Amino acid sequence: MAKRCEICDKGPVVGRTISHAHNVHARRFEPNLQTVRAVVNGGVQRLRVCTRCLRSGKVVKAA
Repeated sequence: MAKRCEICDKGPVVGRTISHAHNVHARRFEPNLQTVRAVVNGGVQRLRVCTRCLRSGKVVKAA
């Protein structure tokens, strides 16, 4: 399953870790995805959305 938000399409980004000895390694920053029961077009669906979309109100959670 892809690590992408189904609302804003946010996905992983790449960066680097640098140790105290200045050894550089590639790493991935994963989005904080949550599985949520949400109301979509009058029906209830399970969506994987990032926490920013949840906080900003782009997703209406099902009761």
